[in-house]
Amino acid sequence: MKISLLIHFAVGLFIVFGLLAFAGIALRVSGLSFTPEQDSYRLYAYFSNVSGLTDRAKVSVSGVAVGRVVDIQYDQQEFAAKVTIQMDHRASFITRDASASILTSGLLGEKYIGIQLGADSDVLGDGDYIYDTQSAVVLEDLIGKFLLGKAP
Repeated sequence: MKISLLIHFAVGLFIVFGLLAFAGIALRVSGLSFTPEQDSYRLYAYFSNVSGLTDRAKVSVSGVAVGRVVDIQYDQQEFAAKVTIQMDHRASFITRDASASILTSGLLGEKYIGIQLGADSDVLGDGDYIYDTQSAVVLEDLIGKFLLGKAP
C-alpha cells in the first residue's frame, strides 16, 4: 500500500513538473512576458501591406532580436498600416536612413520585421518614424501573376 501511494505521488509530481515545463516553453516561444519592458523606446513605420504580421512579432537587425511589434492599425490619412515597434534600449543605434522590411522566417512562415541600417550618423529616438519600408510579399499574389502571365 505504501509503495503504491509513493508511486502515485511520484507520477503526480512528474505530471505537475511536466505541465510547468510546458507552460514555461509556451511563454518563451510566444514572447509573452510578465515583466514590463524597461528602458525601451517606440518607433513607427508605415507599410502598404502587413499580410501575416502580428502583434509581438520580432524585430531584428542582422538576425538579432532588438524589439517587438506592439500595435498594428490602419491609418486612414496615410492609407497604410501603421506599425508601432517597441525597441530595446540596447538598440539605440538605428540610423535615420534605416529601412524596414517585412520578412518571412522558417517553414511555418512566421512574419517579422528586419531592419537594415543606413550610413547616416543621426539615430532614431522615441516617437520617430522609419520612412523607408518594404511591405510583405504575398505568395498568393505572386502565383496569380505567374498564372495570368503577368510575371516580370
